[in-house]
Amino acid sequence: MEQTHTSHNGTATATQGAQRRVLVVEDDPTIVDAIAARLRAEGFLVQTAGDGPAAVDTAEAWQPDLLILDIMLPGFDGLEVCRRVQAARPVPVLMLTARDDETDMLVGLGVGADDYMTKPFSMRELAARVHVLLRRVERAAIAASTPRSGILRLGELEIDHAQRRVRVRSEDVHLTPTEFDLLVCLANTPRAVLSREQLLAEVWDWADASGTRTVDSHIKALRRKIGAERIRTVHGVGYALETPTP
Repeated sequence: MEQTHTSHNGTATATQGAQRRVLVVEDDPTIVDAIAARLRAEGFLVQTAGDGPAAVDTAEAWQPDLLILDIMLPGFDGLEVCRRVQAARPVPVLMLTARDDETDMLVGLGVGADDYMTKPFSMRELAARVHVLLRRVERAAIAASTPRSGILRLGELEIDHAQRRVRVRSEDVHLTPTEFDLLVCLANTPRAVLSREQLLAEVWDWADASGTRTVDSHIKALRRKIGAERIRTVHGVGYALETPTP
């Protein structure tokens, strides 16, 4: 494991990523070096780990603000790393996979990953995703500190914006931060169809249509948790949150 970081002396060269810690877990030295270099340029502090056990140990000792986590790792895989890290302390996770395999993506989301990217990817997009995930955490912290607002009830579905909690038939449903934001986006205009591009822009702050597969995978993960019948697919367009007819 090696530590890399950018030193800023309080000058205007510091970026919005300054002082935020990112742990990059990847066993390919070329990819690690490229990611670390880009994140250093964005002003982040970076540590790296090349296998599952080192990743868990580093996360516990260093307390990163975000993990970039490859699925295929020596020791034990990224899914197990995600489980162990999230069990100890919630932290946003951007998962990397070399296979364009939807099963891997859904399993990753199911163990607590917030987003995923399939290799090969652009460093520009990766940096944008990192900034988006960290902004989402900041927004969630602000929402949690505000006075409790009303609970939105859509039939048997309840959304508590202040506490960022969801219940179905009075049972708590665990959603990742991204899944919660996606559900809220759909719930803001129930029964209205939102395109994948709209959802990508609203939830991920990412306007590139190449990311629409990310939306589809998160919708599938969300359906598994709140019930497939609650989200309607409009083929060729997007998705709508179904609500009981008044």
